[in-house]
Amino acid sequence: MSAFELAQVNIATLKAPLDSPELADFVANLDRINALAEASPGFVWRLQDEEGDATALRPFGPEVLVNMSVWRDVVALSDYVFRSAHTEVLKRRREWFERMDTAYTVLWWVPAGHRPTVVEAAARLAHLQAHGPSGHAFVFSKPFAPPQQLHRELLSD
Repeated sequence: MSAFELAQVNIATLKAPLDSPELADFVANLDRINALAEASPGFVWRLQDEEGDATALRPFGPEVLVNMSVWRDVVALSDYVFRSAHTEVLKRRREWFERMDTAYTVLWWVPAGHRPTVVEAAARLAHLQAHGPSGHAFVFSKPFAPPQQLHRELLSD
């Protein structure tokens, strides 16, 4: 078992109010997609409010939804995001959310058992936006190994 788990946050700016007809399909799929995540191999935890999703939480602004979760590793999260029924919803993102000019998804390693706060997530996203991918904050296309794995690799060289 790894001493680290993978945290992720992604944000999205609404094109319309959450209770509008334009977002009805998105809202209708929330429970199904959240249940799919929780049943996926490698899922550890996700941010949620009393309703079971995170739509009432708006730490990034009144029109910005936040999704934050913790996974076993990059492969587990990637399989869920890109190789499950989640892709049906992901492909429709532009119907419901504004196009963002800056990074809106960030990945980072946390000690196993740690549950990140939205303050931590915001700092990681800001770091990625300012400095690009690094071991501190990265993206799917440029993943970094967990700190203990990097340490082991350096020792074995």
